[in-house]
Amino acid sequence: MKFTNKKAILFDLDGTLINSSPALALAVNHMLKTLGRDIFSEVIIHGWVGNGAQMLVQRALSGQSKIDENLDAAFSAEALETFLAFYAQNLCVGTVTYPNVPSTLKALKSMGYRLAIVTNKPFAFVEPILEGLKLTGLFELILGGDSLAQKKPDSMPLLHVCDTLGLTVEACVMVGDSKNDMLAANTCSMQSIGVTYGYNYGEDIGSYNPNVVVDNFADILKTF
Repeated sequence: MKFTNKKAILFDLDGTLINSSPALALAVNHMLKTLGRDIFSEVIIHGWVGNGAQMLVQRALSGQSKIDENLDAAFSAEALETFLAFYAQNLCVGTVTYPNVPSTLKALKSMGYRLAIVTNKPFAFVEPILEGLKLTGLFELILGGDSLAQKKPDSMPLLHVCDTLGLTVEACVMVGDSKNDMLAANTCSMQSIGVTYGYNYGEDIGSYNPNVVVDNFADILKTF
């Protein structure tokens, strides 16, 4: 399909624009080793990514996607601090953009679309990663998982972007790789594009009813 009358495109970050699994796995395993816990393969940790740092840490401490209800809150908080401190120093270790991301973003911007990032990653990490991957200057607005009272799958961040840019929901499109992105868009009736790669816990992104599904980021250009 072709989108019409769109002014802005909102992008998820991890799993949509960038593959950050190597750096996240490095930080998770550093945290686990520091706490005397067993470490995990990057493949396993990859499956835990997508709901923000706190959830990732709790999954790692639980050793599975389902969080252990008996996790001690103080212990989890200490683990999160250890994770964040290490990750902050290793943000771009192994982190890369997915194929055709830089060229596609530049093409969309040159076509006049306003670009924004809506991620569940802590805000402080986003700009350094964009700088490291040479993606600065493309986005008019960046929201992190800690920028507002709610994060995806809540629709609050998407509506905040609309309000900040002075646009209606109908003038925007959400692009993401996970159910959190699609649920946030569906809740506020924003049209969306789902990418089939990334971090969606082994689920088919199409089952969350995006308007368009693409296998390659460059195919987004065909919809505008």
